[in-house]
Amino acid sequence: MNIQLPEDIQLRAAYLERVKPFIGNNIIKVFTGQRRVGKSYLLFQLIQLIRKQEPEAGMLYINKEDLAFSAIKTAHDLNDYVLAHKSKQGKTYVFIDEIQEIEHFEEALRSLLLHRDIDLYCTGSNANLLSADVAGFLSGRAIEITVYSLSYEEFLLFHKLLNTPQTLEKYIKYGGLPYLKHLELTDAVVFEYLKNIYSTIVYRDIINRYAIRNVPFLEQLVLFLAGNVGSLFSAKKISDFLKSQHINMAPNQVQTYIQYLVNAFLIHKVQRYDIVGKRVFEFGEKFYFENLGIRHGLWGFRPEDRGKIIENVVYNHLLFKGYSIKVGVLDDTEIDFVGEKEGEKRYIQVALTANETKTIEREFGNLQKISDNYDKEVVTLDDFHGNTYEGIKQTNLRTFLME
Repeated sequence: MNIQLPEDIQLRAAYLERVKPFIGNNIIKVFTGQRRVGKSYLLFQLIQLIRKQEPEAGMLYINKEDLAFSAIKTAHDLNDYVLAHKSKQGKTYVFIDEIQEIEHFEEALRSLLLHRDIDLYCTGSNANLLSADVAGFLSGRAIEITVYSLSYEEFLLFHKLLNTPQTLEKYIKYGGLPYLKHLELTDAVVFEYLKNIYSTIVYRDIINRYAIRNVPFLEQLVLFLAGNVGSLFSAKKISDFLKSQHINMAPNQVQTYIQYLVNAFLIHKVQRYDIVGKRVFEFGEKFYFENLGIRHGLWGFRPEDRGKIIENVVYNHLLFKGYSIKVGVLDDTEIDFVGEKEGEKRYIQVALTANETKTIEREFGNLQKISDNYDKEVVTLDDFHGNTYEGIKQTNLRTFLME
């Protein structure tokens, strides 16, 4: 099949490097993430790469958002289509976009895996795409790579901008959806686009998928989370607050709706972790937005929120860098982020500035209470270059985002 690729494909090297070791292997490569973060373009980049390496290779691209593929509704439809269109000789690389739109897709993938001349790649906009049941059904024959909005460094490349305080401000305000590179970076244009993306996510990936009836509550819940980014809440506290606003929803229903938002990658839920006891608390989480531009389009970009916004930026960068992240708890002290990757830990505090004695004592002091020797760091907007504070370094946000 002759696949027409867009002319404006921008390389996202970090993701390509992660998938390269699995190209050609009998394992399903799954890209998950929020709508419009660029999953389809990663498939296009892989098609480009494989074409370069194997010019004669067979290729199939199925896009479930394209009416041309509307007849592929079930696992049997998908299986039959691929087998009918695969190359008669040599390997066929199969790329399936938004595979969650196909009923029981995992059955087709398992069947197609039996064919050693087929190499499978797919994308999906639901965090449960590789749920325990599906992953078990596929017998460990799938790897999942979560795709996020553009990192700051990618934002610079996409928009051809220099790394300046003004550029950082644009990134913080508008977020990192790749399509923004085609738009004028002004509030009126960007926020209109982002509000439409938000509506698509809410209606297609949440309301329709889960047959939500109480749509006003869902929308109020999103607004509540937008106004309380980085704050510690339990489902009961959220339920109690909404009741004060004359919106009645039981805590277990709040928890269910929050999970729907997480599954659609609209928000991230972060658990608390006891640094000494090395256990995760069952109750009380923090919430961050996958894309801050969407958050600002809904809630506004307000000066009083600047601290929590910076915290969200740091959290998203740690995710992009591959860290598993928790909120640290040490007695009555909170550590903003405990990041873990490849057996190493990293403790991070976030503050707008460390110019005041009280702030220095709080942010650096909290980290000093941790007895292990893993990296400890305070990230601020200050343009500071100097000595550490008793071994704990202070990093400017722009420097942190370019690491």
